[in-house]
Amino acid sequence: MKKNARLLYLLTVWTFFTPFSSTATPTLADEENPPAAAPTVTYVLSMPEPQTHYFEVEMQLKNVAAATNAKKNGYVDIKMPVWTPGSYLIREYAKNVEAFTASAGGKTVPSEKIRKNAWRVQSTDDNLTIKYRVYANELTVRTSFVDADHGYVTPAGVFMYHDALKNIPLRVVVQPYKDWKNVATGLEPVAGQSYTYEAADFDILVDSPIEIGNHATFTFTASNVPHSVSMFGDVNYNEKQLAADYKRVCEAAATVVGEHPCKHYTFIVHHIPPGGGGLEHLNSTTLETTRNAYATEANYKRFLSLVAHEYFHLWNVKRIRPVALGPFDYENENYTHMLWLSEGCTSFYQEYILRRAGFHSPESYLNLVASSITDIENQPGTRVQSAAESSWDAWIKGYRPNENSSNTTISYYSKGSVLGTLLNLAILGGSNGERNMDDLMRLLYTEYYKKQKRGFTDDEFRKAAEQVAGRKLDNFFNIGVNSAEPINYNAYFEPVGMQLINVAARTQDGFLGAATTMANGKATISSVRRGSAAYRDGLNVGDEVISVDGFRVGDDLLRFVSGRRVGDKLLVLVNRAGQLRELPVTLTQNPLASYRIEPLSNQTAAQKALYAKWLYIN
Repeated sequence: MKKNARLLYLLTVWTFFTPFSSTATPTLADEENPPAAAPTVTYVLSMPEPQTHYFEVEMQLKNVAAATNAKKNGYVDIKMPVWTPGSYLIREYAKNVEAFTASAGGKTVPSEKIRKNAWRVQSTDDNLTIKYRVYANELTVRTSFVDADHGYVTPAGVFMYHDALKNIPLRVVVQPYKDWKNVATGLEPVAGQSYTYEAADFDILVDSPIEIGNHATFTFTASNVPHSVSMFGDVNYNEKQLAADYKRVCEAAATVVGEHPCKHYTFIVHHIPPGGGGLEHLNSTTLETTRNAYATEANYKRFLSLVAHEYFHLWNVKRIRPVALGPFDYENENYTHMLWLSEGCTSFYQEYILRRAGFHSPESYLNLVASSITDIENQPGTRVQSAAESSWDAWIKGYRPNENSSNTTISYYSKGSVLGTLLNLAILGGSNGERNMDDLMRLLYTEYYKKQKRGFTDDEFRKAAEQVAGRKLDNFFNIGVNSAEPINYNAYFEPVGMQLINVAARTQDGFLGAATTMANGKATISSVRRGSAAYRDGLNVGDEVISVDGFRVGDDLLRFVSGRRVGDKLLVLVNRAGQLRELPVTLTQNPLASYRIEPLSNQTAAQKALYAKWLYIN
């Protein structure tokens, strides 16, 4: 055949004997090298001796050689997070890890610790088993704990990860101690497999605490979503009433955004002597409260405020979030200027939610707002640190207060709560009552969480707030958020016909500005207020106050100040590091304020209408 004819013949024969298909027929070489199986990670969590405060973890990695580049590198690095989202402090969870070992094919392989939170396994095997123990004896919402009564897992401090395997589905198999029957978690249960759960990726696992034991559980439905409440600790409560009140709080919270993103939601509640605190998660939360949380109306409202705060986080922070707050870097600080929004405005909403749910009257809500303003204005640090700076410095200051913190810092929780109130009023006033803070939350939720599937920048948040308010918010952001300058509160309250006034009595009583604690019969100075008589005239934290004007100080230093006038002089004898010092101190004017929100004397009809919208008065 001629060359061209032969090519045509061969092409015709090949076409005739090749089945028509969009997928090429596997060759012998393909059959000898089938596609690699998908990598999997399974954690087996056990606690065979809970009284010793140890969890035992077995991390099973299968088909991971290709994903981790083990063949190329000759090793696999396994890490432990150093912090947990929602609690902005490097906590060094790896300090609690011991007995790290690795094996492949049933044989031990070499491993070594290469950094404070990382271990290198010298293996190129496709399947590895990592085992280690975690000491867990700190029961807080951000740490782990196990004893003879129950176990609680903060996943960031218990489960390790590999960088290349963070985004694959994971499984957790819990092996409860022999007499324990219950497990509570927001993780999805695996059908047909007891105590087995799955997460779409490591971020979801970290965001899903686990309670293990014999806790009591009750359920309710809110916004058509099933909710469960797991109660650890001996405590008296009315389950029917508590479930009904949870429902009221949750449904009021859901009205803010108007959409509930969860398939189910889990509350884990620890009733322990210290009490107080919570930590938010994607579809669950852990709350810590005292055993008498339900004993009085005041205690109960404080607890419901905690419920409202952590529950509202399922929107604000977990979905409505600054860009820095996800996806997370678990080995380093994740900085943002907007914790005043993520945490502080959640504190604002916790009481606003209770108001619209009917737990606060309009008057009691106003009292809470005034009290919040009083708290921040009476702290010297409010003139030193802005809300944005407080947010950024959470990692080094917020969780590590010292005796001088009140002089130099302000909490992004307390300042942010006040800013939430002011931003709500600014939007109400700017839109003539057509919109409020809820509309801003809805815009952020829709635009960034649902459409763009990301967080927002500082500038994007400001633009969104101004869009909803219908005007520029220069004073709010430049003064309220980004500076430590005084805020003109009444510019925000005037549109709703109210005013903030200081009702503290301006007497001529003198002010010292030092607080003491008593220990072993000694009065020791624990704090000194910036600008006060004690600060100016040299009293120091740590000084043991022995006498004032020649009289022995036996209990409370402040009783020696009571009845003294501005300008009066005291002679204070202190023991400072073993040396006696006599310091003359001249009392100053009391700088402390006490604020109240009262109606303007000449309210207009428009102001009254806006007031009713503000406080949900029908």
